[in-house]
Amino acid sequence: MPDPAVPPTPPVALTALLAREDLGLRQIAGPADAHTVIHWAHTSEMADPYPYLLGGELLLSAGVHIPEAAGSGTYFDDYVSRIVAAGGAALGFGLAPVHDTVPRALVEACDTYALPLLEVPPQTTFSGVARAVWQLMAQARHAELRRVTEAQQSLAAAASRPDPVRAVLRRLAQRVGGWAVLYGPEGTEVASAGREVKETVGGSLAELAEVVRPTGPGTPTSATDTAAGTHLAAYALGAGQGFVLGVAAPHRDTGDHTIASVAAVLLSLLTGEHQSGSGTARSSALVRMLLGAEPEAVAPLLGGGSRLVVHGTPDAQPCDSVAASALGAALGSPLVDLAPDVVRVLVPADREPAPQPGWTLGVSAPAAARDWPAADSQAARALARARATRTPLHRHGTHRPALTDLLSPGEAENHARALLAPLTPPLTETLRTWLSLHGSWDRTAVALAVHRNTVRQRIARCAALLGTDLDDPDVRMELWFALRHGER
Repeated sequence: MPDPAVPPTPPVALTALLAREDLGLRQIAGPADAHTVIHWAHTSEMADPYPYLLGGELLLSAGVHIPEAAGSGTYFDDYVSRIVAAGGAALGFGLAPVHDTVPRALVEACDTYALPLLEVPPQTTFSGVARAVWQLMAQARHAELRRVTEAQQSLAAAASRPDPVRAVLRRLAQRVGGWAVLYGPEGTEVASAGREVKETVGGSLAELAEVVRPTGPGTPTSATDTAAGTHLAAYALGAGQGFVLGVAAPHRDTGDHTIASVAAVLLSLLTGEHQSGSGTARSSALVRMLLGAEPEAVAPLLGGGSRLVVHGTPDAQPCDSVAASALGAALGSPLVDLAPDVVRVLVPADREPAPQPGWTLGVSAPAAARDWPAADSQAARALARARATRTPLHRHGTHRPALTDLLSPGEAENHARALLAPLTPPLTETLRTWLSLHGSWDRTAVALAVHRNTVRQRIARCAALLGTDLDDPDVRMELWFALRHGER
């Protein structure tokens, strides 16, 4: 059976849908498995629905497609087998308006192919069933978000306790109902918490941790597996020291990956500080700056060398401390500042920042400590450019050379004044507005609050005074350059 291309919403337990008294659904065939879930509802009267299914559906049908002699052949076996092959989760059969009862051959086929079959009573519409599915999904999504948010808060609180690594592991194990372990760079167990697992499961988790341990480009940052009915997951920590977080749990609930990822970010910061002593160094640098030291004097405490300033804004989630720490860990730096609308990260210049999913980033040029304030401004402008162009990352200084890069400001201004000298201020303003609006008469008239014929007359006058053809794109480009640099 193919894996269903499920939507980014929690699935709905089939038992929860059956429990809705307002629907009156009844399962009459197939396994009564409490773990059966559906991801959406779909109505089809096709004799072969396979091409129209993505997988995970509750397929609803009133049996319009069923021929009269279907019960004496293989029609129902073929029909049900195709639904199962497409990954369908269950079949709902409506008793009205075509059939008074569910065909016996269909019941037998669903039992044969282990497909849950639901009887939909006449008073229940298919749209009502679909609406109930989406309502249950919305409830599940809300519960998932609340669970993840509470887990994030509790993990962040654990990271501030006297023994933060073990506190985070304990809280993570509680949240997933399993076992959490931190492996060191050599693969040894540094700390663990939660329910002890079988030796075979522990060995499988240790092997999975080796899969994500950094060995070079292309190494995955996370991996999952199953051993003896236990779900396993491993996460490489972003501190670059070879630490790995392992999680073993009896169930893999929706949201567990997000919760474990938050724990991995926090442990990345904690293990990075433990290995390098950067926490003490940052504290010392801060104290010295508060006491009046210059940035270049405290820079050696942060590792020395040039650095990049990165400004980032999240595309969707709130700009909170957890998100800021996650961005810092992804960029490989614990030097993170959370402002109201932006996260600022100081990154070593030898680490080339890459686009991060869910973030828009602006990156400065490499700068020594004395130039960090200027680099901060560069990063802010780069972020504004990235947001304006809807690109995930923009680096300062990566724009293509323009005319302003080829001429000095004085030369550009003198050229502009000489070119525009024949025009009066009203004509200059009209020409500027008309060019900025790509030669649109109507929009220029609206912008200047004049009649469009006035715009035409003024532009014709400009062309006559300048002795040029304003329909020529080269002419327009040169005039736009002059208008931009001849305003003084």
